[in-house]
Amino acid sequence: QLQASGGGLVQAGGSLRLSCGVSGRTLSRYVMAWFRQAPGMEREFVAGISWSGGSTYYTDSVKGRFTISRDNAKNTVYLRMNSLKPEDTGVYYCAADLGRTVIPGRDVDEYDYWGQGTLVTVSS
Repeated sequence: QLQASGGGLVQAGGSLRLSCGVSGRTLSRYVMAWFRQAPGMEREFVAGISWSGGSTYYTDSVKGRFTISRDNAKNTVYLRMNSLKPEDTGVYYCAADLGRTVIPGRDVDEYDYWGQGTLVTVSS
């Protein structure tokens, strides 16, 4: 089970750190990712990380502003979001792909486990 937290209301230019805790099993050997879904939009890939944390991947719109990381000893994945923009608003979901260890897929259908989502609202 994945549990996402850390969302909230922040002004444009502000920062948030999302956390995704894993319980019930270890996911330290698999790719983890963050997706987001804005109102009326499809869920989209935001960032992904290899099992070791040595490789990270981002969608173009968040490169240089967001940082994904993981602490396998704590079974937790993080998403640090800086310089937030109103267009970053949405529900953020963490996800695990049991079929990959290094390069994350960007399609929601590739992921096996999902957290419940945490809402991020960026005001202008």
